[in-house]
Amino acid sequence: MTQPRRVVCWRHGQTDWNAEKRFQGHTDIPLNDTGRAQAEHAARLLSALRPDAIVASDLRRAADTAAALSRRTGLPVEHDKGLRERSGGLWEGLTGAEIRERWPEEHARWEIPEGEDLAAVAERVAEAVLRHLAAVPEGGVLVVASHGAALRAGIAHLLGLPAEHRDALGPLDNCAWSVLGPRRHDGDGWRLLEHNAGTLPAEPQLSDDR
Repeated sequence: MTQPRRVVCWRHGQTDWNAEKRFQGHTDIPLNDTGRAQAEHAARLLSALRPDAIVASDLRRAADTAAALSRRTGLPVEHDKGLRERSGGLWEGLTGAEIRERWPEEHARWEIPEGEDLAAVAERVAEAVLRHLAAVPEGGVLVVASHGAALRAGIAHLLGLPAEHRDALGPLDNCAWSVLGPRRHDGDGWRLLEHNAGTLPAEPQLSDDR
């Protein structure tokens, strides 16, 4: 029997813009001191999973988060633009209050002026995850360091959730992660094993709901 592979979808640590509740998008904001400490703490936990590969968005906040795990495991980090956050268009750099004041209708629908379509984000993130997972051996673990909105969209796409049900996935906190595994041992489809976790993921258990 083949051993299932797992994907750990890990959001980056805190930045000053996170603390200020500013929309970051593609703006390349670094981790702050809290974010660097979060990354080191999470890396200590995730290194116990003995990951086989690490891939990260090329934006610094995700790349530097992944680097903390690289230092502990000795694994190199591959950087992939396909894992970038959703482009925030005219909202980048603005706080949530500023966005609601200037674009109340668009904010209610979460339609970003001059921003990236969420369906396109979901497709590119899922494609990047699957591309890097192809190089991971049976029973292996891929750690993907990326961004909150991008990861939620990619996870929903991999799970096959329709667009109107994407909000069923709650947000990812800074430096929290979600874990995906195959729905069946033949690798057909995906299931969500853990979401917004901050403790070491449990070993997958056999169950009668396969």
